[in-house]
Amino acid sequence: MKLTPSNALVCRMLKNKDERRISPFCRTLSAVLCAMAAYLNAGGAMAMEVTSTGPQTIQKAKGESVTLGCMYTAGPTDIGELDIEWSLVSPDMTQKDSLILSFAGGRKWIHGDPSLMKSLDFKAADPSMGDASISISAVEVFHTGTFQCKVKRAPGVDMRKITLLVMERPSVPKCWAEGSESIGGTVSLHCKSSQGSAPLKYLWTKEGKPVTHASVTQNADTGELFISNHSAALAGTYQCEVSNSVGRKQCRYTLRADRPPSRAGVIAGTVVGVLLLLIILLLLICLLICRFGKRCKNKEMANEIREDSPPPASRSQSRNTALYPGISYNSVRSPLPMVDSEFSSVYTDTTKPLKPPSSISAGVSGLKYDSRYGHPV
Repeated sequence: MKLTPSNALVCRMLKNKDERRISPFCRTLSAVLCAMAAYLNAGGAMAMEVTSTGPQTIQKAKGESVTLGCMYTAGPTDIGELDIEWSLVSPDMTQKDSLILSFAGGRKWIHGDPSLMKSLDFKAADPSMGDASISISAVEVFHTGTFQCKVKRAPGVDMRKITLLVMERPSVPKCWAEGSESIGGTVSLHCKSSQGSAPLKYLWTKEGKPVTHASVTQNADTGELFISNHSAALAGTYQCEVSNSVGRKQCRYTLRADRPPSRAGVIAGTVVGVLLLLIILLLLICLLICRFGKRCKNKEMANEIREDSPPPASRSQSRNTALYPGISYNSVRSPLPMVDSEFSSVYTDTTKPLKPPSSISAGVSGLKYDSRYGHPV
């Protein structure tokens, strides 16, 4: 028997009647009938139900542990075999979901990738006792996704979806300054974290207080704090904090307020520097001119012929020519004509000494050797 609209209407009618016209027995009977109808209606509607409550979206930092709850209660009519399935829901509705873990026939079955299942398991040793929750001991970025728990015991079935978002904490940022830290100048303080899941937000503070000076602006997305007109009041220790949904880190920078150099000193230094540069250029030009002139002078002296130098000495004639004028000699024993001689030819032989003929000896006996000519005259 279920609490139908007609039964509910009867209960309301019995309650709304004038109690003065109804006996105590009738009032008791009506209360019993209404209670029985409500009980039967609830019992008939009871079936398999996942009773876990909590947020449907969970954010966790990389390396943390998480439990995805899936407590369930079976109805009195659910008498079939228990079947528990955990799946990763595909973002594409046209694709199938990926089964990663199941419990059927009293045994646990692993279906997911080993890297995904390395730290994932049922929380309870026996999921058939009403707790089909799973736990991940150290979440990674690739664990991000929508998990679905489905509990079946024929004819009852129920399911629950939980979205897990794994984020990486920001790393310790680096703080540095760009520009002049002199009074009156412009300077920018920068803050940057190399790691961390977006969105990352940056906030600069000065000695624990917000920076509210009129010449200071900061960008929470880029981490830049810009000072358009630096002053002594802005000098001090600044702290940059970078944060996201799962963590935050800080770095510090001490900003100086240097007095700018005097204009006279700057002008004097510039003039001295220009003069030194000109002197160095002049010395370099003079050195080049001297080296070039010296090289040209050496070249002219090498090509000059001195008039007072004596000519080179001529080669003296050979001894044989001096002794025997008018006679030619040949080293290859070729016949040579005799000049002013009665002989037709003479052969030279380097292996034997040459002996002049008697007639020539007689003809030249009256001659006297002259060293100026190198032969007798």
